[in-house]
Parts: sequence; structure tokens; C-alpha cells
Amino acid sequence: MPVPGPRTTDAVSLLSEVAGDLAVAGARDAHLAWLRRIHGVADQLGVPVSRLVGLAHTGVATAAYGGAGLGLRACSVGFDRAAAAGLGAPLEASARGRFVTAAVNGLIGDRLLAERPRWAIPIAVRAGGRDVAPEAADLARAYPDAPGRLAVFVHGLCESETFWEIGRERTGTTYPEAVAGLGWAALPLRVNTGLPLRANGVDLASLLDRLVASWPVPVTRIALVGHSMGGLVIRAATAVSTKGAGATGWSSLVSDVITLGTPHLGAPIASGFDRGDAAFGGLPEAAALARFVAMRSAGVRDLAAGLDEEVPPLPHARYRLVLATLTASPRHPLGHVLGDLLVRPGSARGRDRGGRELFPGAEVLHLGRTGHFGLLNHPEAHDALRRWLA
Repeated sequence: MPVPGPRTTDAVSLLSEVAGDLAVAGARDAHLAWLRRIHGVADQLGVPVSRLVGLAHTGVATAAYGGAGLGLRACSVGFDRAAAAGLGAPLEASARGRFVTAAVNGLIGDRLLAERPRWAIPIAVRAGGRDVAPEAADLARAYPDAPGRLAVFVHGLCESETFWEIGRERTGTTYPEAVAGLGWAALPLRVNTGLPLRANGVDLASLLDRLVASWPVPVTRIALVGHSMGGLVIRAATAVSTKGAGATGWSSLVSDVITLGTPHLGAPIASGFDRGDAAFGGLPEAAALARFVAMRSAGVRDLAAGLDEEVPPLPHARYRLVLATLTASPRHPLGHVLGDLLVRPGSARGRDRGGRELFPGAEVLHLGRTGHFGLLNHPEAHDALRRWLA
């Protein structure tokens, strides 16, 4: 059975397309903008040949960039056809290829779904490096001794299920392996993190519905564990499940929601992209940067604000919020500003500057001198996870 998904030829095709759209077109727009500015000044100073030189320069530059763009588009189309014919190694067949697929989906996953569906990652449970269909027979094969307790792990932006392996060398195990040792079925998911948060929430809610209906034994308890954006996807899914009524179906079985460095109130880097979009968009000379920033996915855009109180916590579930700072104390001025380098402590615990809490009564675990990816398989978090899910 052939491995689904993109091939190396798809990768070359996409690279050629992005190079044309971003590098060549961006360089052309910036070049011509500077050219107009320089010759505009020269015209004002009365330089007699400025207009003619400017027209000639513009014509030559436009032709050169146009030729490069056409060449890259032809290359993109050619490799796309080769991929459609089955040429090239599947990216899914190697760890590096799976990493590239996950990263590209995070950056432009919404565009991939619309324009290059072979690239788009479908939400799925992963076991043994493969998708597990949410059907009774497939689940029974993947989990022959299935318990009634499910621990669902959702990764962050541009990540995949393999990121739960980060930090294994510190503890000798991983979070999924640890909870499996406590009698849970560990279900790491893979998600297209470039899609809008709410779209991924709908997909996750649908997947959990099917998992509960098809699980080999009756499901008695569900724990949801999310790293970074994964925590927001989990919250979006609970909002779908409880919309219009109280918790029903799978959401009524959720006992614990655990988030690790989740930007509940937004991430500074995503907000910076928003500001850059506004700044570069009005500056023709920065066209290349403007194109790069504008390419970001809906998932990246959604990280700027996170999910506020319109997505309330499940009233019957226990919320555990794990946050990290580069400093020993979260109250240190540097730790307060930098957080774990990607998420600030206030956002990770859902507390805004006015002191309002998204998760009243939640248990908060702070990990000092730890970065964003240091939250994965941290010894203190392992201890807490065992206590929470015992």
C-alpha cells in the first residue's frame, strides 16, 4: 500500500512556487520601488537623463524578474506533474520528511488544503508512525489491550506527534509512555496547525466523537493534553462540543485538561507579525518582507489573540496549567516579559493584566529556567502528570 501524502517532487514544486511568489516577486517589487524613489528625487533635482534612464532600467528589471518568475513557475508545474505520476520518495517515509511536512503545514497549511491537498495533514491518531482510522477494527489492532481511559495529546504549531519525544534523554520516557504506564491509552494526534483554531477544534471534536463511539471498550474518562497551540485546539474542541447545551458525548467524559505553555491570551511573536503586516504593507521598499509576513497561515494569525472568555472551561473538568520562564521566578521582570521565549506566563495561565482569570481554581505549575520546548518531558511535569492522572 503506497504511503499517502507529499513526495520529494512535491517539495521541489512547492519550493519553486514559493521562490517565485516570495523571493522573485518580492525582490522585483522592492527593486522597482527603490528605483521610483531614486529617480523621483533625481527628477526633482532636474537631472536631465533621469527619466529616460529610469524607464530603461524599469524595462530591463521587469523583463529579468519576469523571466525568472516564469522559469520557476514552469519548474513548479513540472515537478507537480511528476509528483502526481508517483515519482519521488514519499516525505512520510522519513523522520526528516515528516518534520518538513509538519512545519510547512504550520506555516501555510490553510493554503495547502485549498491549493495542494496532497500536502495537507488530516487530523488523526498516530501509532507506529502511521495514521489510525477511528474505526473499531483499526483501533482494536492498534490498541489490543485497550483500557477505558483515553489520554489525547495535541502538539503545537509546526510540530508533529514526534515532538513528544523531545527531552526523553532527561527522563528516560515521554508523557504518552508515562500515562500509558498508569493504565491509560495514550493517543498522540497529528494536526494541520496552519488551519484556523476553530476549524481544528471542529475536526478534533468530530474525531473524539468517532473515537468514543468506536473504542474497543466503553470509555470512562478522557484527559486532554496540549503543548502550546495544542491547548488552544483542545479548548476550541470543547467549545464545539458544549455549544448550545451542557457537556454531552465525549466532552462529558473529560476529567482533566492539561496545557503546557499554551498562549491562552495570545503570543507576542504572532502579535509582532500582525504589526509587521501593517508596517511593511505601507512601505513598497519592504515588499519582500511584506509578502513573507502576509503568507502566514490562519493558524499563526489566530495565535496573536488566543482564545478569551468566550471559550469557557468545561465546568466539570480539572484544569492544570503548566508554564515556564527562563528565570527561576515568574515574577522576575525578565521572566515576566520573555516568559519561555515564545509565551509569557500570564498568557500561559490565562490571567490578563487586569487580573481576570480564564480558569478560576485551576492548578498552576511553574517550571523555572525552562524554555518553550523544555516543557516537553520535564521531570517536574512528569511528576505532576503522574499525580494528576493516577
